[in-house]
Amino acid sequence: MNEIDRREFLRRMMILGFSASAATLLARCGAAQSPTAPPTAVPTSAPTASLPATPTAGPTPATAQPPTPAPAVGDAYLAVARGESPAALVQAAIRAIGGIERFVKPGADVLIKPNICVAYHGPEYAATTNPEVVGALVALCLGAGARRVRVMDNPFGGTPEAAYARSGIADAVKAAGGQMEVMSEMKYATVPIPQGKDLKQIRIYRDAVDADVFINVPIAKDHGLARLTLGMKNLLGVIWDRPAMHRNMGQRIAELTSLVRPTLTVVDAVRILLANGPTGGSLADVKQTNTVIASADIVAADAYATSLFGLTPADVSYIPAAAKMGLGTMDLAGVRVEEIHV
Repeated sequence: MNEIDRREFLRRMMILGFSASAATLLARCGAAQSPTAPPTAVPTSAPTASLPATPTAGPTPATAQPPTPAPAVGDAYLAVARGESPAALVQAAIRAIGGIERFVKPGADVLIKPNICVAYHGPEYAATTNPEVVGALVALCLGAGARRVRVMDNPFGGTPEAAYARSGIADAVKAAGGQMEVMSEMKYATVPIPQGKDLKQIRIYRDAVDADVFINVPIAKDHGLARLTLGMKNLLGVIWDRPAMHRNMGQRIAELTSLVRPTLTVVDAVRILLANGPTGGSLADVKQTNTVIASADIVAADAYATSLFGLTPADVSYIPAAAKMGLGTMDLAGVRVEEIHV
């Protein structure tokens, strides 16, 4: 486009009502961008909360990816890997559901949320997520080209630093090239829950909904109030007021899940805690099951995990509540399950 034609184009755009700022932008673009070029299609995804802007620790990457939509009911895919090596179980399970590249694109900002609830028990007590499981996920994400991978939780027993170290997760994450992050109070924001009926809003760690990829990595264990801690129950670690969730717990956990919508759920069942959860403290309560469950459908992952305890999905109140809200598939007869022995 020559100079005369470009000026005539801008004059016509102004006549048609374009703002001066838009005209200036087009003038700067010049012939480098054709005004007749068709708009680029934008992928659609499940709605996320609109949060107030806050400063970030660096420029936003141009390659940031939209969150992976939750699978439609009936389209869930789930992998169950069994074997001796926790890292190999993670690798096999993720590979079976399409590979980490399905979830993590080059340049993505990845947040991994394990369960690091206390600072006074090591991983052998099955109160915290297995460190080898977390380390393997960090390595997979970085191998897929993630810009950074952060791992965090908000322990209720002891300081975050002490809990991170005692669980073995800090060392595993560092060895894999990831970052441990202490969850700052400044990063919590109160946001509405669009699907909430009992819980209309929640004060939540904003990165749980802002990150390009959110990977939820619970340990499967007993819980005195919720019956079991699984994927959805593990999300309580990203909110400020956890005691408020203890009223009408099943429904409120489901409504929280509708806001967070993890990209991927990986259930650590290498060891499971059968009693005296969530903190445990006796090896007599721990069972070695050498299992990892992975799915993009958090409801299906939790539903399958109940079988490790001799329960059904209906026995854990937040599972049917989430299924009723359309957040995933509870009926495993409708889920494609691949079982792998490593």
